[in-house]
Amino acid sequence: MNQTPNDAVHILLAIVPIVGIVMGSVVAFLYLLWHHKRTMLLIKLGQYQKPNFDLQSFALLTGLLLTSIGLVLSIVFLFIEGFSYSLLGGLIPLSIGIGLILYYVIRRGDGAP
Repeated sequence: MNQTPNDAVHILLAIVPIVGIVMGSVVAFLYLLWHHKRTMLLIKLGQYQKPNFDLQSFALLTGLLLTSIGLVLSIVFLFIEGFSYSLLGGLIPLSIGIGLILYYVIRRGDGAP
């Protein structure tokens, strides 16, 4: 019952991720193309409305999430590995989250809409 896989199995295992990546890229490209054509048609018809995006709320929410995730990851990596390069896996999202929260605080202080 101890059989070694033949070359066909190795080839199939190498091709499956490549086909998945190519098909995913095709789907993403077709979506972007469809969205672009739809936007151009709406502009021609005069019915295009600029999407409403609240940057301050996005910065606050993303900042809070990244800060909390980064803090937890930093503590876990500190206890598991000590001071090593794996600690960067928590410090990077922590610093990005703190930066986004600072952006929110500074922007809110300016009285920006």
